[in-house]
Amino acid sequence: MHIRLRTKLINRLNRIYRKTLSEKWIEDFLQFVEERKNPTPKQRPLWDERKVVLITYGDVVKQKGEAPLETLRKFANEHFRGCISTIHILPFFPYSSDDGFSVMDFYKINPELGDWSNIEALEKDFLLMADLVANHASSKGIWFKQFLNQEEPGKDYFFVPPADFDTSKVIRPRSSPLLSTYDTVDGPKKVWTTFSADQVDLDYANPEVLKEMLNVFLFYLSKGIRVIRLDAIAFLWKASGLESMHEQETHEIVSLFREIMDYCYPGALLLTETNVPHRENITYFGLGDEAHLIYQFALPPLILHALHTGNGGYLTRWAKELNDPQKGMTYLNFTSSHDGIGVRPLEGVMPDDEKLKMVEKLKDFGAKVTTRQLGDKHVPYEINVTFYDALKGTKNGEDEFQNERFLQSQTIMLSLQGVPAFYFLNLLGIENDNEGLARTGVNRSINRRKFTNEELEGMLQGNSRYKAILKELIHRTGIRRNLQAFSPNTQQLVLELGDSVFAILRKADQMEKSVVCLFNLTDQTQKLSLPPGLMEFSRDLITRTLHQTEELELKPYQSMWLITRFVT
Repeated sequence: MHIRLRTKLINRLNRIYRKTLSEKWIEDFLQFVEERKNPTPKQRPLWDERKVVLITYGDVVKQKGEAPLETLRKFANEHFRGCISTIHILPFFPYSSDDGFSVMDFYKINPELGDWSNIEALEKDFLLMADLVANHASSKGIWFKQFLNQEEPGKDYFFVPPADFDTSKVIRPRSSPLLSTYDTVDGPKKVWTTFSADQVDLDYANPEVLKEMLNVFLFYLSKGIRVIRLDAIAFLWKASGLESMHEQETHEIVSLFREIMDYCYPGALLLTETNVPHRENITYFGLGDEAHLIYQFALPPLILHALHTGNGGYLTRWAKELNDPQKGMTYLNFTSSHDGIGVRPLEGVMPDDEKLKMVEKLKDFGAKVTTRQLGDKHVPYEINVTFYDALKGTKNGEDEFQNERFLQSQTIMLSLQGVPAFYFLNLLGIENDNEGLARTGVNRSINRRKFTNEELEGMLQGNSRYKAILKELIHRTGIRRNLQAFSPNTQQLVLELGDSVFAILRKADQMEKSVVCLFNLTDQTQKLSLPPGLMEFSRDLITRTLHQTEELELKPYQSMWLITRFVT
C-alpha cells in the first residue's frame, strides 16, 4: 500500500475515533485491507449514456422448480436486454422483516432466492448493484443472539446508549420507538432501533463493527458486485445532544469506504441512500471523496406535483439550481423504488401547504401515507403508491390521460443529467397491489407486488397495456443509449418556457448533437417558440417527426426529444 493511502486511511480512522486506536490495531486494519485487494482488477468506465439501472427484488418473478434469481436473469435477458445495463437486486440475504432490509446473515444468499452461483451468472450478463445494510441488523440474526448472550463477537456490536445520553434532538424517520428493550443474560437493555424493533442499530463507536462491515463490503465486491448502495447511511453515528444524523463521523466513514473501494476494486461505484432534504442529500458527494452517485430524492415528488397541477414551476426552479457534479460524481435519477415516495426531500424546495395538498389528493388514487415523529406530532414521511396509479389523475380528479402522464414521468427521468433507474413495476406500469397491502398490513406492500413467470408472460401478450408501456419505454431508452448528449457527464441547461412546459437542453460537445427535451405538463395542447436563433429545424427523436419552424405544438402530456441544427 502506497504511503499516501496509508496516511489518508490512518487520518480518517483518527478523526473517527479521536486518536484512541492503538498503533497495533491500525496496522492490523491496514493489513486487513491489503489482504482483500483484488489481484486482477478490471477497470470499466464509470458511466455513460448506455448505463440504465433496473431496481428489483430477487424474487419479483418466480418459476416453479427454479431459483428466482435464475428466473430473473432469464426474464431480464428476454425482455430488458438492450435497455438495462445494471441490475440493483434489493437485499438477497436471509432476513426477518422489511422485505430484506432486516438482515440475519450478511454473508449468505437467502436460500429461497438461490445461491452465490446465481449471482455469478447474473454478473456475466449485467453489472450488479447490491445493498450494504450498514446501519442495522436483524434482531433474529446471529450477531444479535450473541449480543443477548453476551458472546463474542456480537456482544458489543449494538448501540446501547448510556443513561445520560441526550436524545432530545434526534431526527426520526419513523413513528416507532427510538429505543427497544431486550432481555439479555445481564438483564434488560434498551437498544437503539431507528427503523423498527427488528432492525437493531449497530454501534460504529466500536471499531470492530466498522471492520466487520468493511469485511462484508469487500466480500460483496469479491463476488462481482460493482455498485454498492449504502442503505440508511445517514443514521450511522449516534451523538448525545445532537441529531444523530449526518454526523461528521458518518461522512468520514463513507469516505473511508470510498477510499478502500477505489484501492481494492478500482472502477466500482459507491451510492449513498439518504432520503432527506436535497441540501442535506448532496453533502454525500463530500469533496469528491464520498459517494460516486447520490439519489435525486426530490425528483419523484416534484414530477408528481408538476403532473398533478400542470405547473412545473417548482420542478424547473429545482432543476435550475442543480450544480453540475464534479468529475467522477453524478446523480441517480428515479421516480420510485421499493420504498414509498419521500416527501422530506421537498423541504426547502416546495411550501408545506403545496406538499400536503398533493399528499391528500393522492389518497383519492389509492395511496397510503406513512408518517414520522416530529416533536409531539406525526407528519407525512412518504407516500405509498405505485407511480403508475399516482398518475391516475390530477388535482381535478381522474381522467383518460394516465398512460400519457406515466410515460412522460419516466421520460423526464431519462432526460435529466445522471444515471436513470427504473423500478421493475414501472417498466410495465403496474397498479397498486391492494391485495398485498391487505395481506401484510404494511403500507409499502402496495408497491412491492411479485409475480409468477407465467403471470408476467401472460400480461405481456397481445395488445396489453403492460406490453405497450414496456415497448415504449424500451424505445425511448434505446434512443437515449445512442446519444452522447445523454451522458451523465454532459451539461444540463434549464430552459424557462413557462410553467406549463418543463424544458432542458442536454448540451453535447458537438452542438449539432445536443438535444432539447420538452414536456407538456398539461391536458391542453401547448404552442411554444424556442428561444430565437436556437435552431433552424429539428427532428423529434421519439416520434421521428421533422419540425421546420421555430413554433412547436405539443399535445397533452407529449414529450419531445429534439435533435437540433443550431444557428451560429
